[in-house]
Amino acid sequence: MLKHTVTESAMPADTTTEHDRIIAATRHWLEQAVIGLNLCPFAKAVHAKQQIRYVVSDATSPEQLLAALLDELQTLAAADPQQIDTTLLIHPQALNDFLDYNDFLDVADAAVEQLGLTGEIQVASFHPDYQFAGSAPDDIENYTNRSPYPTLHLLREDSVARAVEAFPEAADIFERNIRTLQALGHERLADHGFGPPEK
Repeated sequence: MLKHTVTESAMPADTTTEHDRIIAATRHWLEQAVIGLNLCPFAKAVHAKQQIRYVVSDATSPEQLLAALLDELQTLAAADPQQIDTTLLIHPQALNDFLDYNDFLDVADAAVEQLGLTGEIQVASFHPDYQFAGSAPDDIENYTNRSPYPTLHLLREDSVARAVEAFPEAADIFERNIRTLQALGHERLADHGFGPPEK
C-alpha cells in the first residue's frame, strides 16, 4: 500500500524484517492516531495517494543520522511531488533521549539551509517521549507529537502552504488536538498507536 523504503540497497533478511516491523508500527500510528483521530487533516490525502516515503535508518549516532538526513533531503527535493510528497525518516537507534533529539533539530534545520532548501523543505519532529516546554511528561498535549520511534518528518513547503489554504482553521489544529486527546484519555492512547510498539 504505502511506499516502503530503506536506506541500504542490500540488507540481510533479518534486517529487512526488522525494518518492516518498524514501518508497520509507524504506519499503524499514522493510520490510527494521525489520520484516525484527525490530528493532522493534511495527512489523509498523501496517505491515500501513496505519496509517503518511509525510510528506516540504522544510524546509531547523530553524525550518521545527519548523513542520512542530508541524503533524504536531496532525494525529496529531486523527486516528483506526485510520487513522493513527504518523507518519514525513522531512526530507532539514534537520539532515543528526547533532549538529545531536541538538540538535533537545530542540526536538521542547518542541514536544510546548507543544501539551499530553506523555503522549499522543512523538518517536523516526532518522538516517543516528546515533551513541550513547560509541560509535564505525562501531559496529554505531548502526545500530539509522539510517535513509536524517533522520527524526522520532511515536508515540502508548497504542500504545507496548499494544505493550510485548504483548511482555514489550521491555526486551531493544536488546540483541537488537545481536546481530542483529552476526550480520548490516557487509558485509550495505546489503541491508537501511541506508546511502545509491540515486539
